[in-house]
This record gives sequence, structure tokens and C-alpha cells, in this order.
Amino acid sequence: MPVKKRILCSIAMSSTSVSAQKASNKTLSYCPQLKIFFQPNSKLAAAAYNSQPMAKKNAKKSANAPATIARNKRATFEYRFDEKFEAGLSLMGWEVKSIRAGKVNLSESFVMLKNGEAFLHNCNITPLSAASTHVVCDPTRMRKLLLNRRELDRLAGLVERQGYAIVPISMYWRKGAWVKVEIGLGKGKKAHDKRDDIKQRDWAIEKARVMKSK
Repeated sequence: MPVKKRILCSIAMSSTSVSAQKASNKTLSYCPQLKIFFQPNSKLAAAAYNSQPMAKKNAKKSANAPATIARNKRATFEYRFDEKFEAGLSLMGWEVKSIRAGKVNLSESFVMLKNGEAFLHNCNITPLSAASTHVVCDPTRMRKLLLNRRELDRLAGLVERQGYAIVPISMYWRKGAWVKVEIGLGKGKKAHDKRDDIKQRDWAIEKARVMKSK
């Protein structure tokens, strides 16, 4: 083949490969979650598609996760719970502001049933110094728990017939706007149960210390 024709053929082949490469580059897509380029209708495309809603789902879960306000640490030590309920709480404006500031203590609180309703007693919500002077701020006033009728009937039946106690376990924010109280339906632990709990707690602390030293 003459030299001139050979040069023309090589140029044509190189231009064809360049155009093909450009065409293939145009069809590639980029996934920021996986940090890869991929072609449509491929396994990587499916993985990239599936990774996007999963990230949104995880973000939604973390946003809706309850934020703890206060815990009753004595509750799990003194009682063994068979059932737990989530209850709303009737609050005044100054109480919401104090709760946002973390001025809550559940350690001495308890729940009593009266006239078919549940009330939280002795929960200490300390008023802020900037609270309005036109409102009488009682830190330990009786506060109504918001439960549906089926839950109230079940609590009343088990308390009256089987001697259960209703104990507040924790207080937390639900969706950042609603104050909720977790209450437990349980019975008091015996002395040997408490000793077992102390042993398990001490062992967990010791195990964590050993793992940290490694």
C-alpha cells in the first residue's frame, strides 16, 4: 500500500476511535454516593439508583429519632417492667421552656390513676428565672398524661387485679416538638434481682475498660 494511502487510513481510524470514545463518555453517568462513573442499564446503575433512597431513608430516621430530655435511673433498678407505653403530657408554656433548657428531674416521680385518667406526680420541672410573674409556677404540680381509652383501661385493670405499679421511665422529644413520657407497667424487684443487676453493670463497665485499654 502506498505511504499516502496508509497515512490517510491511520488518520481515519484514529478519528473514528476518538469519536467513539467521546460518544461513550457522553453516555456515562456519575453517582456521588458511590463515587463512580457507570453506564445506563448496568448493574452499577441499579446500585446507584438504590443507594439514593436509602440515604434519604436513613436521614429521615435520624431526624425522627427521639431526643432524650431526662431519665429515671432508679426505675430500671427498682422495677422489672412487663409492658411500656408512650404517653403525651399536658404542659404549660413556662414548663415547655424549662424542659427545653433541661430543667427536669424524674427521679422521685410516679404515676397514679384517678377518675379514669393517668396523672404524673412529683416530676420536678424547675421554672426559669425569666418566667412570667403573672403565672404561678409550681415545679411539682400534678400533670395529666395523654393516653387513649384502651391504654387507660388496660393500665387500670392490671394495677387493680395484679398489683402492678406505673412508673415513669424517661421523658423525650418526639419529632422535636412533642414532649412524650415513657411509662412502664412493672413490679418491684427482689433483693437478689438487684444484686444480679449490679453484677452485670459492674461487669459491663470492667469489660468496656479492658476493651478500651487494648
